[in-house]
Amino acid sequence: MKNQVSYNTKSINGVNIFYREAGKSNKKTLLLLHGYPTSSHMFRDLMRDLADSYHTIAPDYPGFGRSEQPLMTKFDYTFDGLTKVIEGLIAELKLDKFSLYLMDYGAPIGWRIASKYKDRIESIILQNGCAYNEGLETFWDPIKEYWADKTNKEVEKQLEGFHSPEGLRWQYTHGVADDSLINPDNWELDLTHLRREENNSIQLQLFHDYQSNVKLYGQWQEYFRKHSPQMLIVYGKNDYIFPASGAEAFKKDVKNLEYHLFDAGHFALESHGSEIIPIIKDFLDRKVKA
Repeated sequence: MKNQVSYNTKSINGVNIFYREAGKSNKKTLLLLHGYPTSSHMFRDLMRDLADSYHTIAPDYPGFGRSEQPLMTKFDYTFDGLTKVIEGLIAELKLDKFSLYLMDYGAPIGWRIASKYKDRIESIILQNGCAYNEGLETFWDPIKEYWADKTNKEVEKQLEGFHSPEGLRWQYTHGVADDSLINPDNWELDLTHLRREENNSIQLQLFHDYQSNVKLYGQWQEYFRKHSPQMLIVYGKNDYIFPASGAEAFKKDVKNLEYHLFDAGHFALESHGSEIIPIIKDFLDRKVKA
């Protein structure tokens, strides 16, 4: 059936990982890596729109979406730990060459993969994600406090507010001129995994571990300079979480860069998908399509 999306689960490193898949496997592959606090659901429209021309795969990380949530004593809830699962899925699905779509948490996971498997990456699409200190502005102040002192209960309570119902709605609607364009199903679906037992602690652990990504920024910037990946930035310029200054910083190091800002917030696909998706398709058609 045209533009059909399938819903699948594979055991990766002993964890059942849910992923969406669309398009024929003999087409060029785009691996889509979601952000916090969402899941592969954020790519539902993009995958259908690309299915005629591209093979798309969008997994949920452990503890997110429909993937299994192992106990914290049984799984390494760090960005290295999440990356190992995605690497395992890449191996299981035999993805030899592929492009990456990176958003929010998907960015540090994707940079780890891209810098490790340099010759397998055909292009990179970035939407509201970071690899520069310039992108860590006011939103990150309490998270930086948490990095310094994980026992600070006042800061912990503030961070928990980001994945409360009100905090989730704010993440989807802040910086959006017309928030009636944002489907409230988004944060209602996010809440289904965020309300699982232990999930709050998992999210706090990942907030704390985000500092491991910042320590790798220099290495990733060196990767951009030395390997010149084909990169497209499609970015909500009103994002308070990863502001446009972080997107602008890529211009320092990425030679093969195409750069687009939209009058959107953190989840730019939700309000501006009709503008962003044709740009993505055009980019892929020019850069990777066989």
